[in-house]
Amino acid sequence: MSQWKDLQKFAPFIQQNWKKAGFEQPTAVQEETVPAILEGKDLIVESPTGTGKTLAYLLPIIQKLDKKTQHVQAVILVPSRELSMQILDQIRKFTNGTSFKGASFIGGANMKKQVEKLKDRPQIVVGTPGRVLELIQAKKLKMHEVKTIVIDEADQLIAKEHIQIVKNIIKATLKERQLLFFSATITKEAEQMASELGTSPQLIRIQQKNQGKHITHVYIKSEQREKVDTLRKFMHTNPGRTIAFLKNTNKVEEAAIKLQYHGLNLAVLAGEGKKKERKEAIAQFRSGKVPLLLTTDVAARGLDIQDVQTVIHFDFPSTREQYLHRSGRTGRMGKEGTVISIVNTIEESFLQKMGKELQIDLIEKQLRGGKLIDLKR
Repeated sequence: MSQWKDLQKFAPFIQQNWKKAGFEQPTAVQEETVPAILEGKDLIVESPTGTGKTLAYLLPIIQKLDKKTQHVQAVILVPSRELSMQILDQIRKFTNGTSFKGASFIGGANMKKQVEKLKDRPQIVVGTPGRVLELIQAKKLKMHEVKTIVIDEADQLIAKEHIQIVKNIIKATLKERQLLFFSATITKEAEQMASELGTSPQLIRIQQKNQGKHITHVYIKSEQREKVDTLRKFMHTNPGRTIAFLKNTNKVEEAAIKLQYHGLNLAVLAGEGKKKERKEAIAQFRSGKVPLLLTTDVAARGLDIQDVQTVIHFDFPSTREQYLHRSGRTGRMGKEGTVISIVNTIEESFLQKMGKELQIDLIEKQLRGGKLIDLKR
């Protein structure tokens, strides 16, 4: 049994499911946030991608569920259908052996079918803000028993284009509810907005230095027109699971056509796309049938795929937060990972500046015979 003291406060079924999942010690974010959530505090939590944020809020939420109440008791808001399904999977895993239920509600899905799910009386609802609000306004989702609202990927969900929807969802609950804001990066604007929405929320920051020693950050110089060929050469001799980030859907499609022409096996995740196509692309990549996933930042938001060996910044990230979000797709939960930036001359100077600001050691490499080798100085 784990030596985590707070785990002993949880119901036996949670302890058993924790052990069954193979966990022993908590991550830093779990250790710091669980006691505060159990106490009912509002929180703003910043913790790097892949550090176990989902279980940090999910375990105490499950612990606090009242089995006598057949109404929704917790709502988790997320920006994407993939993240919604990932969280629902964790809900099922950690409520195993109980009558507690979770349900997912996402935009674009059949409304009638989703209303049917509510007839099963789930205690935890996870979904995208637009669809959750639709269900509330249609008086299908009752919020009077909701004790906790989680805003996951908070920096995105409380941005200008989403904030009013989130506010309306919060207003539908009683005032004594608990608000939890979680994200890999919390901007000053997001922190201020979360502070206004919550009741004296406690700010918890898990520093980047607490993780990342197992991630190697390198860069390769390449002319812009040669970037696709650079990626192709790398993948031919490094077939491990790799995610390459491009700046928009057109770039993704253009690169995919060129790489597939040269026989490279890959999956594409771009834009909202069709639900079936997105699901298939993720399934192929997750199962290892294809080694490379080409995607955009929007499409990959909240994507949780284990054992990604390499993240490639094909197009240069526009912000430090974007660099961290992308890079956090590898080296999850303490595993080894490599982050490669393919940069032209102009981008190199921006990368060096970003590396200093983030206190990341950037190593320049050359690609020879498809292999990364140290530069001879």
